[in-house]
Order: sequence, then C-alpha cells, then structure tokens
Amino acid sequence: MTDSVPPHGEGKDPEIELFVKAGIDGESIGNCPFSQRLFMILWLKGVVFNVTTVDLKRKPADLHNLAPGTHPPFLTFNGEVKTDVNKIEEFLEETLAPPKYPKLAAKHRESNTAGIDIFSKFSAYIKNTKQQDNAALERGLVKALKKLDDYLRTPLPEEIDADSTEEEKVSKRKFLDGDDLTLADCNLLPKLHVVKIVAKKYRNFEFPTEMTGLWRYLKNAYARDEFTNTCAADKEIEQAYADVAKRLSKS
Repeated sequence: MTDSVPPHGEGKDPEIELFVKAGIDGESIGNCPFSQRLFMILWLKGVVFNVTTVDLKRKPADLHNLAPGTHPPFLTFNGEVKTDVNKIEEFLEETLAPPKYPKLAAKHRESNTAGIDIFSKFSAYIKNTKQQDNAALERGLVKALKKLDDYLRTPLPEEIDADSTEEEKVSKRKFLDGDDLTLADCNLLPKLHVVKIVAKKYRNFEFPTEMTGLWRYLKNAYARDEFTNTCAADKEIEQAYADVAKRLSKS
C-alpha cells in the first residue's frame, strides 16, 4: 500500500519514500515504534512524501534489490537509500532545515533522555512468566513512568517567570520540550503508546491516575494527527505481542 501525504510550504520538495512495516493484512500500518518515529518526523517537517507498507512475509523482490537484508523502516531520499533510524533522523533534521522546514530538535538535553528506560522495563515485565517476579517487575516499570511524570510536571526554565515572586509549581507544557512536538516526542510517544496498549491487554496494568503529567502528555499527543494517524491499530499492537507476552505461572 502506498499513501501520499500532503505538503505544506512552497517550492520543490525532495522525493522521499518511507517504507514501514505492514500489519497483519499486509497493507495497513503494522506495529513498529521505529517506523512511526520516522513517519511522525516527516509529517512534522511538512514535506511531501510517500509511505509504502512492506509485508515482511511477502517482501517484494524489488525491495530486496533496493535495500538487501534490511527490514523496515528505511527510506529513499532522491533515490538514495537510508537505512539506520538514528542516522535517518539526523539526516532529515540537517537536510530539511529552516527556513523552509521547521527545526525539530529539542532545546533541552534532558528532554531527549526523559522516559529512556521505560521500554526496557516494560519488556522485562511483559516477557516474564514467573508470578513471584511480577510485582517487582511492575514496580520497576512504575518507577520509570514516575521519573517521566516528574520530568513532565517540573516546569522548564522558560516556564518560570523571573519577575514573579510566586514560584511555578507544576508545568503546563503540552509535550516533553514545550508546546511543540520535537524529535524527543517522536522517539518516546510510539513506545509509550505500545506500553499502554500491551500492558493493559496482557497484565491489566494501567498508567497510575496520579501521574497527572504523564496523562496530560498523552492527552495532548492523542489530540495531534501526526501522532494518532501514524499509530498502528490497537489490535495490531496486541497481536504483535501475543507470543511475547507470557502467561504468568507459579512454577
């Protein structure tokens, strides 16, 4: 399946095609946070690009020739194949630059590392089969989520009014680095979404309601097309973890 995403801005855009993992039906968007990360970056850049979903079970011969031994996501930029997600992000930020395209890099270094250990804690939690280890692994995940919640609740320097005698207690910002989505969000949000869907489905675990910073962040993210329209369907994500999420047993 190939979809064209509309442009914003004038002038000739480079020719970009993004190849992402296909879903169960071989056509829709599959579960892949890395694919979604690049999809979001390109959308936020406002560049014209095509998206092709790749069915890994029936990978076409022309894709084997285009990027031998490579799994999605990868992209072609004016015919040149780019395959490493981190390098692609770096390349797009350097190449699709102001004044024509927005800068997406976070201003605060801490925004890039916020929530960095959530996905690894989640993976250990969801793959565990031993009932006796479940509580400790869940606590590890909650601790990582709490760290992110603390960061989202703490005002950024620019939110603190230097002339005000009243101290800003809680941040009101929408995203990790402010009120605009950045590369940091493109990296974290797809993973956070997977954690939310899978932990609920297979462990009946939900993000604690008292984590108001985290919930504010997710609410703002789900209000943005760049995020919601690049997410795989919930059932795709659940299915992807059907064999990974182990049933707990006492042995």
